[in-house]
Amino acid sequence: MTDEDLRPSPDRAPRLVHSERLRVPVWWWIVLVAVTAIVAAQAVIVGAQWWLWLLVVVLPLLLAWLFVTVGSERIEVEADGQGGGTLYAGRARLPFDAISRTAVVPATAKQAAMGRQLDPEAYVVHRGYVPAMVIVVLDDPQDPTPYWLISTRDPEGLAAALPDNDYT
Repeated sequence: MTDEDLRPSPDRAPRLVHSERLRVPVWWWIVLVAVTAIVAAQAVIVGAQWWLWLLVVVLPLLLAWLFVTVGSERIEVEADGQGGGTLYAGRARLPFDAISRTAVVPATAKQAAMGRQLDPEAYVVHRGYVPAMVIVVLDDPQDPTPYWLISTRDPEGLAAALPDNDYT
């Protein structure tokens, strides 16, 4: 986040200060292609029936659809430069005035945060293949959600884009 992001825009419209998509790792795609090629080669060698060829085509397409669907989750922060803004995580949105504080959850603490320390009422956007998270503690008496726990590849950048952050 730069000083320019902190200033109001001339037209007072919110501007995007943080954006990321939680895509699946590239190596998942490489493994999918490699396994599909190996199975197709084996099908050619053994003279496979039509149903096996159908499986060689349909299963990789289903897995590719799953990769695209799982990897389409977006994390975005819009700020108006006057202390206001909105955090978008998945399908949910959170205005800045409901945020009490934020903190980075390092990869070493992720298992505890998602395990025994997880509040059942927390809003969670989690992807296991993303190593770090950010916790956004809420201060909204009308919302029973105590905090949001969000997977992110840029935890410091996301925490810096949110108000009242207190992270080390």
